[in-house]
Amino acid sequence: MKPSSSPLQVFQSRKMVALLWLGFASGLPLYLTSKTLQAWMTVEGIQLSAIGLFSLVGLPYSLKFLWSPLLDRFVPPFLGRRRGWLVIMQIGLVIAIAAMALQNPKQSLQLLAINSLVIAFLSASQDIAFDAYRTDILEPLEMGAGAAVSVLGYRIALLVTGALALILADRTSWQVVYLLLSLVMGIGILASLWAPEPKLQPQPPDSLREAVTLPFIEFFQRLGTLRGSAVLVFIVLYKLGDSLVNNMSLPFLLKTGFTQTDVGAIQGGMGLLATIVGVLAGGAVLSKLGIARSLWVFGGLQAISNLTYLGLAQVGKNYPFMVVAINIENFCAGLGTAAFVAFFMSLCNQRFSATQFALFSSLMAVSQNILVAPAGRLVEATGWTWFFIITIFASLPGLMLLPIFAPWNADSTPLDEL
Repeated sequence: MKPSSSPLQVFQSRKMVALLWLGFASGLPLYLTSKTLQAWMTVEGIQLSAIGLFSLVGLPYSLKFLWSPLLDRFVPPFLGRRRGWLVIMQIGLVIAIAAMALQNPKQSLQLLAINSLVIAFLSASQDIAFDAYRTDILEPLEMGAGAAVSVLGYRIALLVTGALALILADRTSWQVVYLLLSLVMGIGILASLWAPEPKLQPQPPDSLREAVTLPFIEFFQRLGTLRGSAVLVFIVLYKLGDSLVNNMSLPFLLKTGFTQTDVGAIQGGMGLLATIVGVLAGGAVLSKLGIARSLWVFGGLQAISNLTYLGLAQVGKNYPFMVVAINIENFCAGLGTAAFVAFFMSLCNQRFSATQFALFSSLMAVSQNILVAPAGRLVEATGWTWFFIITIFASLPGLMLLPIFAPWNADSTPLDEL
């Protein structure tokens, strides 16, 4: 694909519409086994200790790389290797979400937990197939736009299953809410049936053993040991500074004196909108800059955006400054997300895209879930001002790895130079 004359032209294709709706289907089940389910259990008077333990049903999202080779190795007898698996998982999700309408938290938490775990497994498997499909269907200069529209669909789904589901639950029963949402999940099936098939149809691995081992071997053979290792470390570190801020932003705002209503309205409302705008803008700009330069520019903006929270730490409780800080930080985080997801896709070999993308996303989770764990203790030791300064420096190691595998003068994508 040649660079488009207009940054917005890249969004105007059938595949982008398909990715929007498939992104919606990918995001729909998430809250149904986490935040929305917690709200239902709370209303039913379930003990907080039990509600807390239900977070374990989300384990399939962290462990999905374990069975991702199956989706690379085996091809369903209809709709091809990617769309076939999408439809299988989506039909399963429609049934499993509808089955929640038969549950009663007061009577059997075990059945509720099993039903939720099935939804989480099918949802994580749908994510594997969707990430692989998105990787296979997009040309290099479309990857930013594809990442943007799929994230937009994903975020819209979170609004539906978060805000809209709670509003409906005030007017009807939770069983009816889950039944209605199972019908909405049918959008994913229609989108999968309508979505175009990838042009290239590479041969699947010949055995399950190859499906497990060849993605690693191929990756390091293609990139080389040094560059391949640098890429994996980069994936862990690229959004570390942003993740540190995201992990502690809510406690920071509340301890600064803002109310829960203030934080919910600005961070949950305007902040979410700023993230969506940032992702869409990142996708449009990436179609002109290419992936390599976008990683530089957007990564730098991610780091600089933390200065807004540093400024808020100095001025204290100031509503206009809070609005500016939240919107700038979320917008720049959206830019970085567009580049990062496009980068993941550019790293994948289409023969193993399900397994390789799942592995890359699992490495990203190391930064978001593990490396940020000491953030609270760091704040206690240094105070908010020095914490936000440290987050800026935490963004630099990832950027310092870019010259190794994504030099500024790379033609289009990092892989063009590898």
